[in-house]
Amino acid sequence: MRDLSQLYDFEKLLEEANNDLVREAMAKGHHPVGSVCSLIPEPLLNLPGCFSVRLRAPRTGSIDIGTYYMSSLLCECCRAVLERAVEGGYQFLDCIIAPDACSQMNRCVENIEHLKCIEKEGFFVSYCDVPMKSDETALRHYVRQMQTHVLAPLHDKLGVDTSDESLRKAVAQHNQLCNLLQEISAYRKEENPRITGYEFAVLCTASYCCPKEPLIEKLALVAEELRTREPDRKPTFRVKVVVAGSEIDDPALIGLMEETGARVVADRFCFGSLPERMPIALNDTEDVLTQICRHYLEIGKCPRYMNAEKVLERQDYVHRLVQEYHADGVIYQQMKFCDYWGYERAYASRNMREKYDVPTLSIDRPYVTGSSGQLRTRFQAFVESLEIKKLHNGEG
Repeated sequence: MRDLSQLYDFEKLLEEANNDLVREAMAKGHHPVGSVCSLIPEPLLNLPGCFSVRLRAPRTGSIDIGTYYMSSLLCECCRAVLERAVEGGYQFLDCIIAPDACSQMNRCVENIEHLKCIEKEGFFVSYCDVPMKSDETALRHYVRQMQTHVLAPLHDKLGVDTSDESLRKAVAQHNQLCNLLQEISAYRKEENPRITGYEFAVLCTASYCCPKEPLIEKLALVAEELRTREPDRKPTFRVKVVVAGSEIDDPALIGLMEETGARVVADRFCFGSLPERMPIALNDTEDVLTQICRHYLEIGKCPRYMNAEKVLERQDYVHRLVQEYHADGVIYQQMKFCDYWGYERAYASRNMREKYDVPTLSIDRPYVTGSSGQLRTRFQAFVESLEIKKLHNGEG
């Protein structure tokens, strides 16, 4: 396939948190809001006059300082984000909004606040509680928390308009972005997809880290180009896989999988598009904030939701993705020392094999993975096992 003309620009946007689109938005007077979890609904952080930046630590080297403050037994992603903050990589932020969801990430943000890593005048951190269930009681609590600890500080400290009209505008913009990514994602269902998993991961990851308006313009160009893009006549992959699990904020990991012959066709992980990039449907009979919160509770697939219905729903969802995207297997991955995904990966990967009869690879991994020889070997072995299964089933 010919290269996507916009891909290099998207890759450049992922090289640092304070990228070109962030700087352009700030020059227009817009407020950058740091985000560390998808349980804070994105439209609330992308109201007119502000924009969300999901915190990552691209090109991470040593995380010794992060380890010093957080210990070597906590998630490397959290340690890497703290390391980047100590290095001064988030000095441009006006605030960080952090849910009390992942305790390790909360410790990271608390260290950023306590160590005064961000010296910008007026910088603040707001913490909020988020539910562990998805019933109506949880929804009411969720709405109160978002009103008190997200919308109120954005309005009071940054002067952001948090009216229903502004919320509707933010949702409309969010839906534009989601519709474009869903259109692009649909090409991955093709027998010989016209977009690679790595390319899609670059586009989708950037959607979490940049102001939405200019990114929508760039994604529209990509969508237009893909409508006429021809895939290679002979597929360059050997099998198709769904990847599920904890955050993958570096597309290099998807690239590593694909180098071993596994085309990644669906992304059920933090920073992925399924289901995080599903549009939000609004009506005129209920206040907008409640509708937004209900949407995030209903689509939420985070293992923080521990009620039995949600646990089984997550596994059913991954199985449906295998069928819908015509995948040969699933890769369940987790960041080392991730509490939630440690349990989820073990339980779900076993059920995927035994209950759904879907070949599954289960791994834990470090934060920096792009050149991991050990992971490459495991991916290669999994690809070969899937090929053997296909031969036995007469598909080869």
